[in-house]
Amino acid sequence: MAAAAPARARPRRAATAPAPSPGPRPRPQRSPARRPRPAARPRIAGGVLWIVVLAVLLAGIVAVNVAALRLNLESQELEQRRQDLQAENATTASKLSSLGAASRVEMTARDRLGLVDAVGASYVKARRPKR
Repeated sequence: MAAAAPARARPRRAATAPAPSPGPRPRPQRSPARRPRPAARPRIAGGVLWIVVLAVLLAGIVAVNVAALRLNLESQELEQRRQDLQAENATTASKLSSLGAASRVEMTARDRLGLVDAVGASYVKARRPKR
């Protein structure tokens, strides 16, 4: 085994007196009127508030969707009614044109009223009155 190396000795410093203290340490100044901190509210209240807000918003969305659905149903009903009325108008116009045809009028005049065709038509010319 090798011989142990001698431990290094630290050089000694000369003893010095502690530095004189300049006096008592000044305290840090506080702001003149500090407001007391409000008591911490539980975080549950904030969570409940958000849940209520979201519930109200979702209820509003549902209400708008229900109103839109009702309007769509009403629109479909009105469209069906319009198509029915157009069909009824077409049927009525067809009946009117067939009832107003000249051949039908002549046939009705002969059969129901006993009228006959005119044999000889005579025309009279009117003179203009003198002024």
